[in-house]
Order: sequence, then C-alpha cells, then structure tokens
Amino acid sequence: MEQSQSINVSDVDTLAQELATIQQTGAKRIALLGSRHVPLTHQHLIEMMSYALVLSGNRIITSGATGTNSAAIRGAMRADANMLTVILPQSLDRQPLESRQQLEKVMHLVENAKNDQMSLAEASAVCNQEIVSRCQQLICFAFHDSRTLLQTCQEAEDQRKIVTLFYLD
Repeated sequence: MEQSQSINVSDVDTLAQELATIQQTGAKRIALLGSRHVPLTHQHLIEMMSYALVLSGNRIITSGATGTNSAAIRGAMRADANMLTVILPQSLDRQPLESRQQLEKVMHLVENAKNDQMSLAEASAVCNQEIVSRCQQLICFAFHDSRTLLQTCQEAEDQRKIVTLFYLD
C-alpha cells in the first residue's frame, strides 16, 4: 500500500526561491564576515576571494573589525571601492586605530552611533543582523565557539539566504 505525502505549498515556494538564488549568475550582494583571530595566510585567501568576487560584479558587505573583515575590505577596495559597503557595529571613533585608518578610505561606510552604549558583542550581533538583511549570500569564517558568528549564520539560514560557513579550527 502506497503512502501519500502531502506537499506544503510554502515548502515548494521556499525551494523555488532557493534554487533561483543559487542559479542566479548575475551580481549578488555577498556578506563576508568572520573572526578577528584569523591567521595571516587565511587573511590573504579572504582578501583574494573578496577581490575576485568584486571583479565578478558582486557587491561586498562586511563590518569593520580586524581579521576577516579587514581582509575582505582590502580585497574589495583593490578591485572596486564602489562595490563595498562596510557597516560598523558602533560609531567610527569607537573602532580601533588600526581599523579606523582603513575605514576612513571606505566610500560606503555606515556608522551605528546609536549602539555606542552597548557592549561590542551586543552591537556586533545587531550589526550582523543588518548585514544579513542586506545580502543575498553570507560567507562566514568562524571557530566552533564563535557564538555571535554562528548565530548570524543561523539567522541567515532562517531568512533563506545562501550560507557558506568555513570553520577555522
């Protein structure tokens, strides 16, 4: 006796939407996020990835921290500074000096001074939510204990974004 399976219309719509996103060959808004504690060799790979993604016509969205985000900024700036948007968790003057010097050169810089009274962890979580809301795809470099980044990946998946997660450990 065959069992009948019911197909939920919203599941079909979701699947169709995901397939359309994956098959899209045109430019995408890609968020590149990750840990501050990325080895230099990994930073070079992230920079090259960002560079190649921009040269392929994609827009890069990231935050302003050192490590992964800084490497993504360097690559995008080298390819086409106009294709980069950096969203800060707090105001520019709250960023470390080494980040500020790089960030002052970014054309599309979004400061979140309203988050200056929050802890950096809280402000980063809010910032990552904003970044995910603006992107079509998230590429993330994290450790297995990177709670904020892993939560960001989960939120992106919940919003049906394409998520590529690279573990650094």
